[in-house]
Amino acid sequence: MSVTKRLKGRSRLTFPEDYCVVDIETTGLAPEECEIIEIAAVRYRGGRKAAVFSTLIKPRHRITPFITELTGITNDMVKDAPDITSAIMDFYEFAGSDIIMGYNVNFDINFLYDNLLRCHGIHLSNDFVDVLRFSRKALPQLPNRRQTTVAAHYGIEIEGAHRAEKDCEICNACYLCLRDELKKMAEEKK
Repeated sequence: MSVTKRLKGRSRLTFPEDYCVVDIETTGLAPEECEIIEIAAVRYRGGRKAAVFSTLIKPRHRITPFITELTGITNDMVKDAPDITSAIMDFYEFAGSDIIMGYNVNFDINFLYDNLLRCHGIHLSNDFVDVLRFSRKALPQLPNRRQTTVAAHYGIEIEGAHRAEKDCEICNACYLCLRDELKKMAEEKK
């Protein structure tokens, strides 16, 4: 199996006020072999929700029962959905030049990058912020750093997790809590 050299944007350890939280649902873990079945992106300006992009995607292969159980996305739900070629371009146009934010965002970016390049010959070069990195720094006491674990720690509602748009909202809520906690920690060190 060959490894794809990606010309993607830079990872940032900053707390932006304007950004686009992104989440995808896929048929598996390998961008080379698996397909995106849902993309959501929520644009924030000044920390407030400004716009939402969300679409299911019709995969070339059937969705397995395991993925349906995990995500709630069925083959029937995607039968009339757009294919990846149009959906990935719609996402790209929505995200524009925004900083992309996500939880373990490299996973999402690698799938998005590979599909955008394959379908349209375009590199996804947006800089990105990984909220998982903030959780590792702020919450070393937790048993793990899964998004749902971090959300539960902060009392953030996780009903509907593993659907892309809801995961974007959970990610943003975690980001805001982690940002505030890390800023407080930095102030206390002064």
